[in-house]
Amino acid sequence: MTTLLHRDPGPDKRLHMTESTSAERSDRDIKPGPPAIKSSTRLTWIPVVAALLTFLIGVSDVLAVFKPDWHERLHKFSEVVPGSLTNAARASDVIIGLLLLMLARGLRRRKRSAWQAVIALLAFNIVVHFLHFPHLLSISAFVGIVLLGVLLWRHGDFYAVGDPRSRRTVLQVFVVLVVMDFAIGLGYLAVGPLAGTYTFTERFQDVLYELFGVYGRVQWAVDGRADLYHILTSALGAFTLVATIYLFLRSAKPRARLAAADAVRIRDLLNRYGDRDSLGYFALRDDKSVIWSASGKAGICYRVVAGVMLASGDPLGDSEAWPGAISAFLTEAERHAWRPAVMGCSELGAEVWCREGGLTALELGDEAIVNVGEFSLAGRQMRNVRQMVNRVAKNGYAAEVRRVGDIPRPELDGIIREADLWRGTQVERGFSMALGRLGAPGDEACVLVTAKENGVLRAILHFVPWGNDGLSLDLMRRDKTAQAGLNDFLIVEAIKAAPALGIKRVSLNFAMFRAALERGERIGAGPVLKAWRGLLVFLSRWFQIESLYKFNAKFSPVWEPRFFVFPGGRDAPRIAFAALEAEAFLVWPRLGIRRHARRAARALGIGKLRRRVHQRREP
Repeated sequence: MTTLLHRDPGPDKRLHMTESTSAERSDRDIKPGPPAIKSSTRLTWIPVVAALLTFLIGVSDVLAVFKPDWHERLHKFSEVVPGSLTNAARASDVIIGLLLLMLARGLRRRKRSAWQAVIALLAFNIVVHFLHFPHLLSISAFVGIVLLGVLLWRHGDFYAVGDPRSRRTVLQVFVVLVVMDFAIGLGYLAVGPLAGTYTFTERFQDVLYELFGVYGRVQWAVDGRADLYHILTSALGAFTLVATIYLFLRSAKPRARLAAADAVRIRDLLNRYGDRDSLGYFALRDDKSVIWSASGKAGICYRVVAGVMLASGDPLGDSEAWPGAISAFLTEAERHAWRPAVMGCSELGAEVWCREGGLTALELGDEAIVNVGEFSLAGRQMRNVRQMVNRVAKNGYAAEVRRVGDIPRPELDGIIREADLWRGTQVERGFSMALGRLGAPGDEACVLVTAKENGVLRAILHFVPWGNDGLSLDLMRRDKTAQAGLNDFLIVEAIKAAPALGIKRVSLNFAMFRAALERGERIGAGPVLKAWRGLLVFLSRWFQIESLYKFNAKFSPVWEPRFFVFPGGRDAPRIAFAALEAEAFLVWPRLGIRRHARRAARALGIGKLRRRVHQRREP
């Protein structure tokens, strides 16, 4: 008897090869040009004209409340473009005007949420008009109806989605504000004095009307109290609407979505292709998101700042798959109406971005790279560094170079605490060349250089891996009372210890506009170049431009150019401000609402009350 053994053939390798080849081909064969969401039926002038009219209407409504006579002189304008609510309270005019002013920018950027809000306001204008003039169809109402119909018909021109994260937050804020508005209004009515007796339903309706700037049925016994009530409720309603619309339309700032699975995929790409870009490891920042190519062989990490989709360094992974990742990146930017930009990419990366995305590249500066095998302190050129290092060593400073994974956890925690104390209240700067953390799980391959004076920690340097044989400088921090030249000493000691760690190259700081600073001080430099260098030197009073260049130049590095990629000159100022904000050179003041709320809670004993409630609930 013969038994036939049916072997499992396993997965069809030809199918997998076909899918893989197809994915690779889809990444390579992306045609030049931005893969934006475009339609041949869209008209570019409709959002621009709609935004302009919306802005003018908003200005008219806001100014009308301050100068009624001026509003009368704009009677012809109001007859053509619906902007003010006839016979409505002045507070309603201000609210509508502010909303339209805020909606104008979003409407021009084709924001779907702005389009929805404009539709609602136009419909509200038309309804209010017919409530006051049921038998009269004025030119203003007619134009409003036509404009409403056109916007509904051309709804495809307003496709950009908003921030998905903010929708839930906006709803929560709106509900809380509405509850507070009604609580304050009903409480004020309860204090009185009122001219009559009113039921709860009548009072509730009165507060609702007053929040929209319309007088209700409740009559007051004292005119002064009535005026204060009208102003208070109108202001509460205006604040609620303005705050809600602002949160709904503000530039998207999604939380970091670098999930554990994405981090694993990024580390895998860095292990295989990380030696190409010294900024690759900084893609693992906690405040970045990632978007992948169709094949998954390339990805781009980014962060959204002030409506700018900002990436840094070159795309991750196989360069053959970069076009697919760039296509997905630009498509996502177009879908949200974000402006795409890249900071600090290499020359190869800039060429691919410009070719595949139709963008513009600007040389931003140079990266200082030291070849470990060629570095030496000998020679006249290195005399200043040599003298500085010897002076620091003679004063009792000793350096230690170790992988983060080789440092005991208690010692590492102590180093982190000291480094935080040295930083104090200063904002941690860096985005494109900063990791933003120290000693976190998964960063065991990073290198930490410490300097101690008679056993006391005085300074640290932190390097991240650059492929398998390189390091990239991430953090420099020192005690302000430590000796000058300590950072030079630590860099030299790190380069000396590099061969024992298998390191062949070390990337130092980035020198912005290095070429202009170097060429501008040469003999024969033209007036334009000298003026440009003078401006950079002047700006160095607030930004580390000239100082970083001189610091890096002391180590005789090889300069590798880095580029800034953006759509065009019209978007350059906006993208520049977003880049400064991402790098923490531009920091907006914070109101400290959470801190004050915690103080108020402690003063009122809310924390103790919550703990008592939890204790009672526990079995």
